[in-house]
Amino acid sequence: MDEEGLECGKPDFVLLDQVTMEDFMENLKLRFEKGLIYTYIGEVLVSVNPYQELPLYGPEAIAKYQGRELYERPPHLYAVANATYRAMKRRSRDTCIVISGESGAGKTEASKHIMQYIAAVTNPSQRAEVDRVKDVLLKSTCVLEAFGNARTNRNHNSSRFGKYMDINFDFKGDPVGGHIHSYLLEKSRVLKQHVGERNFHAFYQVLRGCEDAELQKLHLQRNPAVYNFTRQGAGLSALESDEKSHYLAVMEAMRVIGFSAEEVGSVHRILAAILHLGNIEFVETEEAGLEQGHVAVAEELLVDHVAQLTATPRELVLRCLLSRTVASGGRELIEKGHTAAEASYARDACAKAVYQRLFEWVVNRINGVMEPRGRDPRRDGKDTVIGVLDIYGFEVFPVNSFEQFCINYCNEKLQQLFIQLILKQEQEEYEREGIAWQSVDYFNNATIVELVERPHRGVLAVLDEACSAAGTITDRIFLQSLDTHHRHHPHYTSRQLCPTDKTMEFGRDFRIKHYAGDVTYSVEGFIDKNRDHLFQDFKRLMYNSSDPTLRAMWPDGQQDITEVTKRPLTAGTLFKNSMVALVENLACKSLFPGPPAGRDTCTPALRPLRLTLVSLSVLRCGRSPSMSAASSPMRTRWLPGWTRTTVATRSRTWGCWRMCGSGGPALLPASLTPDSCSGTR
Repeated sequence: MDEEGLECGKPDFVLLDQVTMEDFMENLKLRFEKGLIYTYIGEVLVSVNPYQELPLYGPEAIAKYQGRELYERPPHLYAVANATYRAMKRRSRDTCIVISGESGAGKTEASKHIMQYIAAVTNPSQRAEVDRVKDVLLKSTCVLEAFGNARTNRNHNSSRFGKYMDINFDFKGDPVGGHIHSYLLEKSRVLKQHVGERNFHAFYQVLRGCEDAELQKLHLQRNPAVYNFTRQGAGLSALESDEKSHYLAVMEAMRVIGFSAEEVGSVHRILAAILHLGNIEFVETEEAGLEQGHVAVAEELLVDHVAQLTATPRELVLRCLLSRTVASGGRELIEKGHTAAEASYARDACAKAVYQRLFEWVVNRINGVMEPRGRDPRRDGKDTVIGVLDIYGFEVFPVNSFEQFCINYCNEKLQQLFIQLILKQEQEEYEREGIAWQSVDYFNNATIVELVERPHRGVLAVLDEACSAAGTITDRIFLQSLDTHHRHHPHYTSRQLCPTDKTMEFGRDFRIKHYAGDVTYSVEGFIDKNRDHLFQDFKRLMYNSSDPTLRAMWPDGQQDITEVTKRPLTAGTLFKNSMVALVENLACKSLFPGPPAGRDTCTPALRPLRLTLVSLSVLRCGRSPSMSAASSPMRTRWLPGWTRTTVATRSRTWGCWRMCGSGGPALLPASLTPDSCSGTR
């Protein structure tokens, strides 16, 4: 670990004799075969997930990197964490580590190791409050994984949400608080999963981990195949002993964080209610009841379970499932019965919304515990922040929907930030200073970002217009509108615009040429997912629950049905606003990018180079080696750099320089002769 020989390849890609993708891949392969999964590109750290335990972490490794400069030790995630922490302390400036990569690349594990490093090197005075904050920071990851992660075809513990965590430090460099921002939970997974995938971990942990007596109170059976929402992944479940141990770990983490026993019980009841809700089926009836139309619940015992678990009246639960209340223009209330299809839609919308509110409540509950306590900037000084961004990577599936569109838009925004901070500003700085410079070409993706978010004409604006239009607007009509607005855009196409391209379907698919490759999207479900509509009846039902935890998740349920309100923002607009705010936040911080190279298969062997090449292009690494090799990949602050360099000038500056620092470099060229340097090696 201390030293790497020549047989291990180059520890930094900027040291390659030729900066080509072939040399890049050969060096990456050589290092991986030697068990070296980390390599630098300047200050960017590239890692390859080995999918096996390696002896690279722990207290001994932390001690070797603590307090060292970035290049004093071999490339490692601890080196980046240490450099970030030292930069934050030394400069009293906010810093940030950006972790990106494909699903299965190791982003979540990387963020854990960063948190563990920070926890290990802080609080030497053993202050109790700092220890409490560190415990919450470390344990929060376990809880968020349970409610926000799931097994996918690429990763057995895939984060199905984006996470940005701010860690607040006092002037001593000890953590005193934090805050978690979550982005775009994939709540459609609650209803349905692809073949080979599972629902969120929390459902299986409750089914496999709870004691028999508690399962009986929840009216649950241990077999996940009994429930529609977990049936798809039932055969993929881990060993029951593993699920049990994970469940116990989550329960312990929630206890350490500060969740009360009553709150944990409420969480279990809500999860159970969602599972029962998914098993409710609707049948058409011959009788036309005045209030409930022509639809009935096939098994009303499930309604009893949902009502008991949500602490709501059974009659109101049944009414919300079979009908909805609307207010006429004269403020008169009208109850409209559902068809079977409408009732199924309302049930699914309720299940998704309840789980999303539960997840948001868990995040807010953790934030409430982590908020800095009793901090007064006038007395304690200004806090500094280290941000850790663990965000979804670029996604390309056989069928790509609204979620993949939002995720890939997020990656375009981060790529735009990367271009601005790493590529564009670097070259502009050299040009401003008049330094001889061979320009490095790169693709500026601003036109793709504009295609998505441009007011009035962008994809999201056209989608919002379709969602707010009167009458019946289908996904197909939305696609036609996109074709009209963007038929001449170089990064947009569809089957209507390119009839000979048989890889797309008429009236269903459009394609965007992203910076990382072409992605074909199916518009089916775009309008419904963007509206993200839930009938007000369900909101009022949950708000009037006698369970205080569930009630707290639905503050908007207190709104009177006759109250006139503005149309709520769509899911796409909310996500766009959150991405704009995130990028603005990151732009104010010193960035330390650390993109892991993704893997498509869960095997320890090195995967085919072609797939790794795709991963690195997706991860914005294409022009980084050229840029870092052409410029100065390692930057040193003026005073430390001058102090180290003056040793070469002997008596003219070393040990006796008293002039302003700006005059010193003029003496260096004349001093750096073979004779003057002969004794300074």
